[in-house]
Amino acid sequence: MNANNPQKGTLYLIPTTLGDDNLAKALPPAVVSVAQKLDIFVVENEKTARRFLGAIKTNKPLRELTLLGLNEHTSEKELPALLAPLLAGQDVGLMSEAGCPGIADPGAKLAALAHRKGIRVAPLVGPSSILLALMASGFNGQRFTFLGYLPIEKAQRVQKLKEIEQISRKNHETQIFIETPYRNQHLLEDILANCNAETRLCVACNLSLQNELIISKRVIEWKNLPLPDLNKQPTVFLLLA
Repeated sequence: MNANNPQKGTLYLIPTTLGDDNLAKALPPAVVSVAQKLDIFVVENEKTARRFLGAIKTNKPLRELTLLGLNEHTSEKELPALLAPLLAGQDVGLMSEAGCPGIADPGAKLAALAHRKGIRVAPLVGPSSILLALMASGFNGQRFTFLGYLPIEKAQRVQKLKEIEQISRKNHETQIFIETPYRNQHLLEDILANCNAETRLCVACNLSLQNELIISKRVIEWKNLPLPDLNKQPTVFLLLA
């Protein structure tokens, strides 16, 4: 409910777990309680959204819930239709494949439009792999940049790594980035082959899960370690030169 404007609903930004086995660990009961009561959700992927909603045991059966799609292919002109239930006074939950909606996520566009329409946007507490990785890295948490994905092509990727290393050194700024899971190992190898020996690298994998792995060392120290197998494992990379 939107207390400031009872005629409009509230857009709840609902974080999801970073894996299927950590519901109780990752989400406060109050967050689960809000999500359980909603009937309408805007989701990035319907299959994983239904799995999450089934796990939290929504008040209504899954077949009676309304799931509206929002992903990277959704055009700007499609966004107003997603706000229609909110403008009619119904609360809506926004869910993401990224863990926290609106961060490295197309849900940010819907939240921005909701603000312009006078709709209350309510973020709920939950795990953000980006912030969890930064917290655990020991790197500069006062100045940092999240870059998203680096270039796919190797030469461009290596050039980008050198650029962000220079920026990090100049500004004493943590650089945070991710990769498609099946290319994680190649990215790790490129970092170790091309970054300065004293540059600090943190690899944070499977955050908040039972097989969580976080290693934070200088590049020269990484080269003396057996490299972890990051293939197809959700991983966040952090650099501090």
